Amino acid sequence: MRFISWNVNGLRACVKKGFEESFYGLDADFFCLQETKLQAGQIDLPLSGYTGYWNYAEKKGYSGTAIFARREPEGVTLGMGLPEHDTEGRVITLEYPEFYLVNVYTPNSQDGLRRLPYRMAWEDAFREHLRSLDRKKGVIVCGDMNVAHEEIDLKNPDTNHFNAGFSDQERAKMTELLSAGFTDTFRHLHPDARDAYSWWSFRAAARERNVGWRIDYFLVSDRLRDKIQRAFICPEIQGSDHCPVGLDMLW
Repeated sequence: MRFISWNVNGLRACVKKGFEESFYGLDADFFCLQETKLQAGQIDLPLSGYTGYWNYAEKKGYSGTAIFARREPEGVTLGMGLPEHDTEGRVITLEYPEFYLVNVYTPNSQDGLRRLPYRMAWEDAFREHLRSLDRKKGVIVCGDMNVAHEEIDLKNPDTNHFNAGFSDQERAKMTELLSAGFTDTFRHLHPDARDAYSWWSFRAAARERNVGWRIDYFLVSDRLRDKIQRAFICPEIQGSDHCPVGLDMLW
């Protein structure tokens, strides 16, 4: 069973850059998108064999998530049931008999960490959302989580120490989430892999020089760890400043 996650940084723009070819080429059972940046009715994108589930931000042209699934879920939940966190279209949860699938686009702390206090509150709420699901059955969570957890997860850790996505506070929240019973699938299979990134700045030819960050993840409940078959990154796929990341699970 294959899962793909991709921050497309504007789905309408990405469609013009070969999205459908990449979509079908990856041949996923579940394809999760972040930062779709659109509202209902703003795109006509019939993807044969899939049903789309969308969560739109109230603010136009901002944030937003979607999941395209081959299998019909038992239930669909948009957001976390918390009004203070559910206006930006950042979370979709699908329930299946074997697992919950959660797609997330974590808020960016922004320049100068000016949104860090909100980010910290979000992290606590999202962790509790995952824990509440995990008490019922195993969870697969994916998306742009806007943090490079360890120094190995970005090219220049020293110069980014106090920047959004690599602050001590954000990294500590990821540690707290993993300690709550979740496994970073890529690091589980590739503990020493370096230069494995999923996002590159548009500036200074960062992608060509592979000056990047690994901020897109698949996490699974620890009890699903033995079902992990493959965790991978697809840097060759263009169309966004992020590339797709993937997970193959045995079921």
